[in-house]
Amino acid sequence: MIAAALIFAFACVGLALVLNLWRLLRGPTISDRVVALDTMVINAIGLIVLIGIRYATQTYFEAALLLAMVGFVGTIAYCKFVLRGDIVE
Repeated sequence: MIAAALIFAFACVGLALVLNLWRLLRGPTISDRVVALDTMVINAIGLIVLIGIRYATQTYFEAALLLAMVGFVGTIAYCKFVLRGDIVE
């Protein structure tokens, strides 16, 4: 049963990544692109967690945590660049 649920979850997360990529490429504004990139990071974290569940190892969960921290800092940097035009003051 868990194998079928994992296959369904992989398919859903893969579809979400494709749709986010479409929004990233076709977004009318830079704000849409920043939100799409942030959502892609969240979906990548979900994908890594699913791989960790599939292989039953703790390493993937630690990698997901590191990607979450890097994704947060990246989103803040993108937003600061959009608002001010410069990241470092």
